[in-house]
Amino acid sequence: MRDDVLDRVTDLVREVAATVVLPRWRRLADDEVQEKSPGDLVTVADQESERALTAGLTALLPGSAVVGEEAVAADPAVLERVGDAGAVWIVDPVDGTNNFAGGKAPFAVMVALLRDGEPAAAWILDVVADRMTVAEAGSGAFRDGVRLKTRTDDPGAASLTGMISRNYFPDDLRAGIDENAGKLGKVTGGHHCAGYEYPSVATDEQQFAVFWRILPWDHTPGTLILTEAGGTALHLDGAIYRPTDSERGLLIAANDDIWHTVRGTLLP
Repeated sequence: MRDDVLDRVTDLVREVAATVVLPRWRRLADDEVQEKSPGDLVTVADQESERALTAGLTALLPGSAVVGEEAVAADPAVLERVGDAGAVWIVDPVDGTNNFAGGKAPFAVMVALLRDGEPAAAWILDVVADRMTVAEAGSGAFRDGVRLKTRTDDPGAASLTGMISRNYFPDDLRAGIDENAGKLGKVTGGHHCAGYEYPSVATDEQQFAVFWRILPWDHTPGTLILTEAGGTALHLDGAIYRPTDSERGLLIAANDDIWHTVRGTLLP
């Protein structure tokens, strides 16, 4: 990919966050927050951010398509474009909407570019912290221009810190994970923002994260960033994650050894 495209998308994400998203944080009127489904919110900032990103991204790559979270909410058939040939942008206009709507941080703006169904580049902006993480396939991952490399050792289950997003797990699987999670060093419920969890594994703030629901806008940007930094992102059965996947859960870790340690601990 041309460097100017990487830089222009970086600038676009920052501009939309600064002019559309952040000005509405803690300033939303009651009628500017709606519930798409029980517990799943959307705000006027999500909708306006997605419109602005869609216009800017398609202008950068004429002929490209966009799969955005709010477009899919309006028309589920849009999700089928994820596997299309050519250039497809994946957009999460405000990741961590419930945090955003509640006046809390973190929340992020996330974009990924697919080429013939394969992740080619990704951008995650932690809006309040003003941290931009970018990756290009085969060229590494960078936070604010500094190359990211995950840790390479495995200190053992009792020394690992990570998060488990227990929402959406089947009851039997959740029960097994809950029973074994205490064997790991520290397990939290996370920050309710995938755009925070992925970079935090890449920077060794935590060493793993576990999800069940894996919508492409939540996980395509982060999986590319993490794997380009040296980390591992696999389904719970060990299969490679693809942007078109929606089942089997997802375990991400700083490296292969930690992945196997966490998997073997939670689901022996």
